[in-house]
Amino acid sequence: MRVSRGRPLLGRSGRIWACWLLAACVIVVAAGGAVFHGQTRADGFDNAVDSPFTALQPSHYDLLVRLASPGTLVPAIVISVAVAAGCLLTGRRSGAVLALAAVPAATGLDDGLLKHVFDRTYLGSLSYPSGHTTSIVSLTAMLAVLLLVSPQRPGPRLARVLVVAVGCVASVLVAFAVIALRWHYFTDTVAGAAVGVGTVCALALILDLAWSRRESAPGSAAVDRITTARIT
Repeated sequence: MRVSRGRPLLGRSGRIWACWLLAACVIVVAAGGAVFHGQTRADGFDNAVDSPFTALQPSHYDLLVRLASPGTLVPAIVISVAVAAGCLLTGRRSGAVLALAAVPAATGLDDGLLKHVFDRTYLGSLSYPSGHTTSIVSLTAMLAVLLLVSPQRPGPRLARVLVVAVGCVASVLVAFAVIALRWHYFTDTVAGAAVGVGTVCALALILDLAWSRRESAPGSAAVDRITTARIT
């Protein structure tokens, strides 16, 4: 019996797509940041897109706050810890690291660096990129990598697709809510989504690189033979 040393997060073809997607996310965030740097009010595009949503705020404020709540850190971290525990139970150490790191890394990059660099404000608060959107999208992207992109053991794919689909719906609702609440412009949410997806792609690529080096290390095969001998 051979003990598995874990599975890659992306696989060879997945790494190619992740590189392209990461590059696209960087371009979206940087280009938007260059355009909106120092902006203190909505431009014509954001004003046109946001107006129908912001009109809902006076009569649906409480509902909108509830819709935005999945984008806060507490529910995202609780789900991330649960996913990490599941990964550890199935021997997916790289998956556990991704689950624990995705949301903190993405929101830390957003709130700790990018908002201050681009200095776009909405009603006096830094807004670009949207932290709520970054949080929920990074969580959804992490689930997509672990449940759909990574090599899977035999099992019901429909259930995995439904979990990711719920995350996608939640991401859209959070973005809708923060626009309607006048917390963010539409373009803030686009950039937030790009930060979330890009961060997960970068983490997955780094973890896969570490996994590949570990698997190709000279002592890897010897460790497997020793472990196999002990079990058999």
